[in-house]
Amino acid sequence: MTVPTNSNHVMPVSILDDFLKNHPKVEHVELVLVDPNGIARGKWAPVSTLKKAFSDGVNFPLSLHGLDVWGNEVDATGLHISSGDLDGFCIAVPHTLSAVPWGKSRKAGHVEAEIDATTAQVLLQTLTPEHEYFGGCSRSVLAQVINRLSAQGMSAVCAFELEFHLLRAPAGSGEPFEMASHDQAPDAQFMYGLDALAEKVDIFADIRNAAKWADLPIDTIVKEAGPGQYEVNLNHRADALRAADDVVLLKRIIKECARINGLEATFMAKPIIGQPGNGMHVHASVLDAQGNNIFSGREGDVRLRHAVSGLLASMQEMALVFVNTHNGFRRMAPGSYAPTRVNWGANNRSVSVRLPAAPDVAKRLEHRVSGADANPYLVLATILQGVIEGMESEVLPPPELVGNAYEEATPNRGEGLPNSQIAALQAFQDSKFAKRALGQMMRDNLASIKRAEVDGFRNDISPLERRTFL
Repeated sequence: MTVPTNSNHVMPVSILDDFLKNHPKVEHVELVLVDPNGIARGKWAPVSTLKKAFSDGVNFPLSLHGLDVWGNEVDATGLHISSGDLDGFCIAVPHTLSAVPWGKSRKAGHVEAEIDATTAQVLLQTLTPEHEYFGGCSRSVLAQVINRLSAQGMSAVCAFELEFHLLRAPAGSGEPFEMASHDQAPDAQFMYGLDALAEKVDIFADIRNAAKWADLPIDTIVKEAGPGQYEVNLNHRADALRAADDVVLLKRIIKECARINGLEATFMAKPIIGQPGNGMHVHASVLDAQGNNIFSGREGDVRLRHAVSGLLASMQEMALVFVNTHNGFRRMAPGSYAPTRVNWGANNRSVSVRLPAAPDVAKRLEHRVSGADANPYLVLATILQGVIEGMESEVLPPPELVGNAYEEATPNRGEGLPNSQIAALQAFQDSKFAKRALGQMMRDNLASIKRAEVDGFRNDISPLERRTFL
């Protein structure tokens, strides 16, 4: 079974032909695929390669889907030399083809016109050597869950909110992060500060420009609670696969626009101790075959609670997907606006699953557990599978939490989420839900990758240890 990659009803060749006609100066293309950690990998190629990418696909080693967070091969996945390090075929996702501004000259602090771009970018979806479904590709995993919804005459409407830090020091240096200019003051929270946004007007203008080129539905840009911390919100998509594509493209745009403005952007879940971490909040609702929100009205309110129940039931064993890294568990701290327990509530930002204040037609849930460094395809596949199973079971959730979820005296706080990568791995590796949501291959590969990462941190002696015991 070949998994379709084009969520638009337009022939891919027509999209490519129109793009090449409208962008005559494009000389090369960045071919981008996403590994299980949500890290964008790929290569640069001549623009002529796009024709192959849109037809048969370009070759990439399947082993790229078996790398740990550092880019090391994890032999236990079976995707490396033990299998011969096979190539798969990576097919272009047509609607993700766009011009990109990095590597270009600039005028008046902003990127030049799109038509003058010399570089293009396109996302890829990995298939087997036989052009069949490959269970190690996170985009294909999400497509499978979307197909389950579709088989029941339903579709998901989704949107992501993405937090990140803009920094002065190179993010890869291993040294402590330094704030950029306006954010350097010790008390530089500036939450929702307009001056803080104005101080970085060039970078946010570039981000909006590049997002427009890529047809990304950017909504608001907000100065967040931490020094140097910002949030970009995306509008809802009535196409869950494309909503996840938006996140991958937006992260690349933010990183590259920061770079051309002399800064570094990081989506690290907890880059600075004692300051808020970076989350990736997911908003989701479900439409019926006629396009109506099935969470609207009195019956819809019951369905919404069934969906919440499904999310809570699977949350502990799927924490490894939401909190993707060793560092991510540092974000899950009391009072941090990052949830620490399995709970839900209406219009409450201290819980794991929030029901936002919204008109009846826009009733939805907000899943607040994920770090900004998580894989958006796997996060959304897990959430939608939880919604499906919750609605099928018709089980109501425990009572909602009212008040502060971090206060021990608050009723209905729920059980604690795993507080370390080791604990999350133990809950995940034998999970039957994980197999249903992600498929056996992705579940097994992700467990192998995370075991390797646990060993990596266990076998490393930190600078703090060396200073302590020197």
